[in-house]
Amino acid sequence: MNQELRCSLYTLPALLAAALAPSALAGCGDTSSLQAPFVMAQSSSSGQAVAQRASLAAEAIAGGNAMVNTASIVGMWKSQTFSLGNASHNPPIPDGALLDFGYTQWHSDGTEITVSGAQKPLTGNWCIGTWVRSGYFTYELSHWALSFDATSQALNAIINIRSQVTLDPSGNENTGTFTATTFSPAGVKVDQVTGTITGQRVTVDQTTP
Repeated sequence: MNQELRCSLYTLPALLAAALAPSALAGCGDTSSLQAPFVMAQSSSSGQAVAQRASLAAEAIAGGNAMVNTASIVGMWKSQTFSLGNASHNPPIPDGALLDFGYTQWHSDGTEITVSGAQKPLTGNWCIGTWVRSGYFTYELSHWALSFDATSQALNAIINIRSQVTLDPSGNENTGTFTATTFSPAGVKVDQVTGTITGQRVTVDQTTP
């Protein structure tokens, strides 16, 4: 395969520790301000359908019955992040609740940057990461975010978001899962949130958000 396949993870900012004082947390990776009624957004990507198409395409490629996919991860992506498996979280977050959205750029050197649309710039609304290809249509990404106190501007949390993403063979959408772990500035684990992510490619011809 002479080019990297595309994927996304992104915006996962939207997950922070309620184990810390909710009023003290905000920024890229923060879920402390979430409260009912939740926005139950619907993704345009079906995770099951994307995974099935990718599996069939990977089997065809491995068997020599199809051309190698040359879609690239490099570029710009629109993303959404949803809650899954956080009913016992403090505060509880229902499955399907929209945690975050935004835009991500994936770079050819294996790095990534995300701008969150749900977080405030004052407390941190951008994050960086590094990715590797793990299969024909699969990727792993380790994404890091910093959260700052809105008043003192002191660092109050560090968030690591690890994602596994499946690329649709079309190269235009992807879906995946993530685990976001929040640490105190001293490196002590204080919270964890899990969920799903979806993404759509942003092209140079696109004129609407």
